[in-house]
Amino acid sequence: MLDSFADRWALVTGASSGLGVEFARRLAARGMHLVLSARRRTEMENLAVELDTRHGTHTLVLPCDLSEPGRPEWLIGQVRSRDIEIELLVNNAGYAVVGNVESASPERIQRMLGVNIAALTDLTYRLLPEMLERRHGAIINVSSVAAFQPVAYMPAYAATKSYVLHFSEALWAEARDRGVTVMALCPGATRTEFFSVAGVPNWLDRHGSQSPERVVKTAIRALEKRRQYVVSGWKNYLLSLAVRLATRRTAVNESRRYFKPKTDPETSSTTQ
Repeated sequence: MLDSFADRWALVTGASSGLGVEFARRLAARGMHLVLSARRRTEMENLAVELDTRHGTHTLVLPCDLSEPGRPEWLIGQVRSRDIEIELLVNNAGYAVVGNVESASPERIQRMLGVNIAALTDLTYRLLPEMLERRHGAIINVSSVAAFQPVAYMPAYAATKSYVLHFSEALWAEARDRGVTVMALCPGATRTEFFSVAGVPNWLDRHGSQSPERVVKTAIRALEKRRQYVVSGWKNYLLSLAVRLATRRTAVNESRRYFKPKTDPETSSTTQ
């Protein structure tokens, strides 16, 4: 499927670190030109130089804070003003708030909802109709293995990822017969800065993790098969099934052991 993406354009959000950077690298290696969007300009500009040097592809850097109202519309406007047709949208930008509910900032929670749900939905609805009209294109919405259950100490984050999973699966059903694939990517713990910043720095050592390279490789393979969703890693896949067999009470109580922060203050990080 992705062979047809050579010399076409992809829009990758959250493209300054982690999975966003790895998506950009792998797509450029396949001959795709890239629109990169995130808050940090310098990191994206350095990545653009790397991609041009290695692959000779075109890269447009558009710094943007998707938590701000109207920014998705601005972002798509910038793309269209340059007559760029997006063949693949990777909605990777995400924000997590982790901590006890009494220490959480309502304002920070609202900004997270803005990125994880509102911006992702806005970008999807602005680009998907064009893809359906052309009868080709794809969208990858980055969800999480947390989408399959409620998670204590990050309840709003887990709920946003459940939204992304269900939203993507529903659109997959609508688009699948029209040449367009909408897929949810559900990674588990990935070797990024998230858990350290979130106050559980030893979590990855205790429970294992995957590299961003492995997660993105899994995503691209699943997209080629036109899957509706994919869980990266067989252990994570088994976990996604296990929580369906357990009672909801058991599942959410177990999450307390895994995700309780070592410190009380709320912390946050960009993440998958």
